[in-house]
Amino acid sequence: MPYKNKADRDYKTEYENYQGTEEQKKRRAQRNKARREMEAKGKVHKGDGKDVDHVKPLSKGGGTNAGNLKVKSAHNNRSYARNKDHSVK
Repeated sequence: MPYKNKADRDYKTEYENYQGTEEQKKRRAQRNKARREMEAKGKVHKGDGKDVDHVKPLSKGGGTNAGNLKVKSAHNNRSYARNKDHSVK
């Protein structure tokens, strides 16, 4: 969504319609679980600029098992081509 400035963005409506849905809450919980598991193994640390990447994305049916997780820089992890619904192509 292209916004000219933050004043144009209705965060409350965005949360109600997208981020607050049960599906998104479940995915967020899975991402948080993956991050905690990698922190416990010492592979990532808070504030290190790294992301936990799912080899097979959660949106494509991937899980949070250790074989599906790897550490990438935040830039590389977030630069995948995406569909209009923000899922990975």
